[in-house]
Amino acid sequence: MITLVVRDVQPATPRANLVHVELGNHAFEYTAGQAVLIAPHGQQPRWPYSIASAPEDAKRSGIIDLLVGLDPVANGAQGAPAPAAGDSIEVEGPFGSFTFPEEPIERRFLFIAGGTGIAPLRSMLRHALGMPHDRIGLFYSARAADEFAFGEEFRALAAAGAIEFRQTVTRDGGAPWSGARGRLTIDSLRELIAGDDTLCFVCGPVSMVDDVPRVLQQAGISRERIRIEEWQPHDG
Repeated sequence: MITLVVRDVQPATPRANLVHVELGNHAFEYTAGQAVLIAPHGQQPRWPYSIASAPEDAKRSGIIDLLVGLDPVANGAQGAPAPAAGDSIEVEGPFGSFTFPEEPIERRFLFIAGGTGIAPLRSMLRHALGMPHDRIGLFYSARAADEFAFGEEFRALAAAGAIEFRQTVTRDGGAPWSGARGRLTIDSLRELIAGDDTLCFVCGPVSMVDDVPRVLQQAGISRERIRIEEWQPHDG
């Protein structure tokens, strides 16, 4: 366990903040997709959050990114205090087996996220961009148009041809939205599946994590190429 300082906090969505944590002189090694436990200095308990930045990002900047939900029930951390700039926090980890493989045999990758389940997938996606690959796709669903964390970043990557990006909003109301609506379907996924050798990663609400592997298998992806993580109890 180490004690680190929160550099700054930025709004990511109306229901989540992006928290930048300074590593200082600490050597903090982790694998893309892993998480940490955090708590205010000297307090208990600690709450889990996936690291949203790639390991290469952390080495370059000396910062790890955490996507911290402001709805304590929705993010699975009931009672967790929201970190503020300048706070000292205790960080334990990293931990977790939902990770990007060190040397994948596949060269095509698909990331499927719901809500704040985007956090570990952003870490993996940014890591994958620096590895040999043929195609990277991202399918991201959120409850409303203003709840896509890192949306501008992903749209910029898509505009540059680095990734293929699809978004869908699952609920009515909220910010104006002219894009796709409704839950993920086999047709929407087929646009992003480059072949049956695509390695897929799924993270989001329980209902999504339950449904998506079946859809992927219907689209021709073997179960061995589907990695899943349940991150929050409510639908994204």
